[in-house]
Amino acid sequence: MTKFDEATQAIKVDDQTYDVCLDPGYAIGGPLNGGYLMAVILRAAVDASPFEHPVSTSAQFHKAPVPGPARVLVEPLKAGRTVGFARARLIQNDVPQIEALITTATLAGADPGFSEKPPVLPPIEDCGKLPDPKPESGMTLNAQLDLRFDPPTIGWLSGRPSGRPESRAYFRMAEEQDPDPYVLALAVDVLPPVVFSAGYRGWAPTVDLTWHLRAVPAPGWLTVAGSGRLISDGWFDEEVEVWDSAGRLVAQSRQLARVGRG
Repeated sequence: MTKFDEATQAIKVDDQTYDVCLDPGYAIGGPLNGGYLMAVILRAAVDASPFEHPVSTSAQFHKAPVPGPARVLVEPLKAGRTVGFARARLIQNDVPQIEALITTATLAGADPGFSEKPPVLPPIEDCGKLPDPKPESGMTLNAQLDLRFDPPTIGWLSGRPSGRPESRAYFRMAEEQDPDPYVLALAVDVLPPVVFSAGYRGWAPTVDLTWHLRAVPAPGWLTVAGSGRLISDGWFDEEVEVWDSAGRLVAQSRQLARVGRG
């Protein structure tokens, strides 16, 4: 079991209740990363389902959970021969933090009838890394990841943002681990907010995030590409696509978030 597996573990209490312990190693300056939190919820929802894979998740982030004990309550809604539906809530200190609608199924690994090609990034050795955060920043998430960025999309680090909401990077866990659906839940929310490349800064809290698992990924690096279409009235959207090492599109997401302050 890897550190990520342990950090997302859900322990069954009864048919609808799971105990979890939210890991402080996945914080982004205080709050916990939304993709990590979805992975925790999905561990419970899949365990409670007759199917193996979380093919669609739509989550609303009511509050920002903190590290420590919590519970996931899973309410099965319907299960047919090929698809199951459930509602799941992350509860901490008796207060609902995140609510999600989750569709489960079992993916067979069939060859795609059609698939777009992954974006062309420079070789990994020509891509950049974010600087290590200061210990007092609370940015513990970075230590769990290995992200190598397409250089133009991190120009904001040196005061030269591209002017477009975008981010592209190679991604794998810092600890050796083949990607799986739970790593993909993290991957769709692992990039810095795309508004950074448009000149904005600060924590950009996710309000609503929907993502789809399109295939179980092959071992190796993932390619993650994020973009936005509109920044307005303190809100922005972010669309992310994830390809595996075999060049297959394995995950898609769209989220609505608040523009950061700072």
